[in-house]
Amino acid sequence: MANKMNNHDDHDHKVKVIEQFQVGPPPGSVPISISIPFSFFDLPWLFYSVTTKRIFFYEFPHPTTHFFQKVLPNLKHSLSLTLQHFFPFSSKIVFPPKPHTPHILYSEGDTLPFIVAESTTTNLNNLVSDTPRDVTCLHPFVPILPSPHALEDGTLLISPMAIQVTIFPNYGFTICINFYHVIADGRSFHNFIKFWASICGSRENPIALPLHDRDMIIQDPKGLKSIFLETLWNSPRKSTLTIVRDVPSDMVRHSFVLRNDHVENLKKLVSANCQSHGLVGTLHVSTFVVTCSLIWVCKVKSEVMNTLPNDDEDLYFYFWVDCRYLAKLKIPLTYFGNCLINANTAIKRNKLVGQNGIFEAAVAIGNKIRELQSEPYKNVDTLMSCFSKFGSMEQHAVAIAGSPKFDAYETDFGWGKPMLSEVLQADSRLFSLSDCREKEGGIQVGVALGRTQMHKFNSILEHLLADIAIKGE
Repeated sequence: MANKMNNHDDHDHKVKVIEQFQVGPPPGSVPISISIPFSFFDLPWLFYSVTTKRIFFYEFPHPTTHFFQKVLPNLKHSLSLTLQHFFPFSSKIVFPPKPHTPHILYSEGDTLPFIVAESTTTNLNNLVSDTPRDVTCLHPFVPILPSPHALEDGTLLISPMAIQVTIFPNYGFTICINFYHVIADGRSFHNFIKFWASICGSRENPIALPLHDRDMIIQDPKGLKSIFLETLWNSPRKSTLTIVRDVPSDMVRHSFVLRNDHVENLKKLVSANCQSHGLVGTLHVSTFVVTCSLIWVCKVKSEVMNTLPNDDEDLYFYFWVDCRYLAKLKIPLTYFGNCLINANTAIKRNKLVGQNGIFEAAVAIGNKIRELQSEPYKNVDTLMSCFSKFGSMEQHAVAIAGSPKFDAYETDFGWGKPMLSEVLQADSRLFSLSDCREKEGGIQVGVALGRTQMHKFNSILEHLLADIAIKGE
């Protein structure tokens, strides 16, 4: 079905919504009613109502009429076929009162919103340029998730996903997906989007079907599900609604690329320091470790402080590890759901901003990864509390989301690789990692900071990379 909607105006970027459809699996392709329980990995994401917004920009130098005739029908049809296997995205999150447990419920006829809009003022090239942009400039292209629906007994029904396609006539279009993280983590989402893209592009599908049997696949040796459920039940119901934070008016977003030679120079620097400190063979020196170390140092050095910093204070670094890649747990890559464990490490400020800051950061992050590889569930009971702890730390903490392993730039619907793909966030403490479009072996880093701090961050980054390159010669 299609409904006419109003214009969306945000900071002079006008979007005219043309039609809104509801898309679900083909009739009869999914059992009439199917319920999937949440695992303990999922419940913290429900408690804190985390949403993820991922946007893809594609080149398409044709008018809107051509898009509607040649592209849109295939996009919708291939999405429907994809939802046959990834049906949780068109299901409902069911959150009933105690003692009933929250779960995913698919019922025959369930659909997700699919919005088609047209940009009336914005030049697509400006949005994909390699310069910092106002964080709000992409907001008109992000679909709004439907409001939760409350039943008489207090049960909340929550729609987990919405999709918006925005056409830039004669230039291209965007596909932006907004979804609740409780349904799926990054690996599950990118399996979904690549499955959809491969069907749309009429290619043989290299993506294996998702595995939904959470109770069979996920072990809970510490009995965390019942503990996390008690936390959920005893919390105010407003926790299930998306938290909207005010965005500072001067905040800008920037995506930059660390080239392969940058990464290799960083690895050489850390390895040389390992040798001089007697740590050869003991430290996990990976692309992830050295990239995170560089970002952490640049972020702390770029902070604009009103008072003298306390050199002896602890600064924290938070990151997530996908359990599918931890051999001890034997979880298939096609497992659908959340499968992330949190990790954090701390360093004194004076060490992080000192001459060997990148090395100190690499030691702290690398040691934490080694620890998780040998004891994956050691601190898994902190999954629920890590969000509130991070939130209370203000500028004392930095976090990393995303992964180059998702291969976001391999999402080809039949008209080539994305011009740009980004995770949209407006928290100055959160950085995102991705693969990149052109530079083989490179890493795309997404950051949102105040305009002054962004300028300082970029300057520090540029000087550090130049110094490290000279040392590596």
